[in-house]
Amino acid sequence: MSTRIIKALLKKDLKLFISDRFYSILTMVGLVFYIGMYFIMPATTDEKLNLAMYAPVMPAAFAQLTASDGAAVELFDTEEALKQSVEAGGYQAGVALPADILDIWEAGGQPTIRVYHNAAAPPEVSDAIITLVKELSYAQTGQVLTYETEEEILGTDLLGSPIPLRDRMRPLLAVFILLTETLSLASLIAIEIEQGTARAILTTPMRVMDLFLAKGILGVGLAMGQAVLFMALVGGFSQQPDAMLLTLFVGSLMVVGIGFLLASLTRDVMAVTGWGVLIMILLVIPGIGNIIPGLLSDWAKVIPSYYLTDTVSRITNYGAGIGDVWLNLVILAGFTVVVFGAGMLALRRRYL
Repeated sequence: MSTRIIKALLKKDLKLFISDRFYSILTMVGLVFYIGMYFIMPATTDEKLNLAMYAPVMPAAFAQLTASDGAAVELFDTEEALKQSVEAGGYQAGVALPADILDIWEAGGQPTIRVYHNAAAPPEVSDAIITLVKELSYAQTGQVLTYETEEEILGTDLLGSPIPLRDRMRPLLAVFILLTETLSLASLIAIEIEQGTARAILTTPMRVMDLFLAKGILGVGLAMGQAVLFMALVGGFSQQPDAMLLTLFVGSLMVVGIGFLLASLTRDVMAVTGWGVLIMILLVIPGIGNIIPGLLSDWAKVIPSYYLTDTVSRITNYGAGIGDVWLNLVILAGFTVVVFGAGMLALRRRYL
């Protein structure tokens, strides 16, 4: 290995990267965009139930709801006004009680309680309101459930800890930054292959390993440098910085390996862009699942980026250390070794 040759290659590749306006601008603008996107998102979660209510006669159990800290309830004078407000999106749902609700309960009957939902409200809001009305009715009439339940959560309660949207998106944005460098590195290699630069360089005393090492250092440097900058600005190192640095380093190696493999499977820069976008779409799917818990099933675990986004999420949002995410890191490192080796081998056999 020649340090002098590697430095010369790094200098040449860096100039080539800067001269490629498309990917250099994409890299800079993308980084600014991801950082800006993070900071414009809400930094807190609002767990209060935003509810409108029409109650000509207010039962005692429902009156307790209006004083609860877990719900923001506003009373309306008419049912029609309540419906208009819910339809306009001012409230997640509305509950309208009949004027003779107490008389019907005293007679042993079942009053009709109307529940209104905005069309844009998620289905879980509807289920929550229906359950709430049933529970309040039980409390008012003195009828209790004939069974009790006990809940025990094994492991980390990820659903019980509300996370702001921007913090749930943080792993996805970090993966986007890393994957962008896959396209950049593959594009640099494709340009050199098209121009015959790679073969010409190999006629010098430089070895093939020196070429790959220089490309790898540049790719890891660009990917990890941007990811570290992003995480530093959005608070990604506030917990377990050593685990985060290790994760970003392994992730950077992974995208370099994918870049080698992508360059070996394509013939020009346009093909790199086309196939690269498809690969990016596939690899960001686990990050989308991290934003919306429960959206994806276990099949997402076959996508290697799942272990990257899951690790970043656990470290930044739940304070997990290396001892908690070591299995994710081992799986991610194993895939990185495979794709890195396959990319180097395929590129070497096809073009060099």
